[in-house]
Amino acid sequence: MLEPTLALQTAIRTAVVNAPGVMALLEDDPSRVRAGSTKPDKTPAIIMSDGNTALHGHDYTSQRTAWVYLDLHIWTLDAGEDAAKEIAGAVTAALDKPMRIEGGECDHFRITASRFPRDPTPGYGHGVLSVEALIRWIV
Repeated sequence: MLEPTLALQTAIRTAVVNAPGVMALLEDDPSRVRAGSTKPDKTPAIIMSDGNTALHGHDYTSQRTAWVYLDLHIWTLDAGEDAAKEIAGAVTAALDKPMRIEGGECDHFRITASRFPRDPTPGYGHGVLSVEALIRWIV
């Protein structure tokens, strides 16, 4: 299995890109869903943060577990804050099902918070969805 944060980012991206309702709002461009730490050059877009992993240990069968936390930043330009909220709602619906992790299992996944901070650059809409997941895999 990939490092747990990468595995979760991959699973989230797969779920979002395969959600027609989200992709319609992102102009049907899968490249607008990616990991990174800067504002996108094309909007609307979803940028996943680097995230954090808290290793939870292992048992006698070489099973490993980890809590993974990351934020999904939703960006719009000249579309208003409501457009960021609309995308956030579509992403929430797309992620409201069991998460599939390649090489492991996701025992818990949920969106823990949504925020819509004002960006200092006029014209940008910005939303943040915080997620957490408990991932399990065999080494």
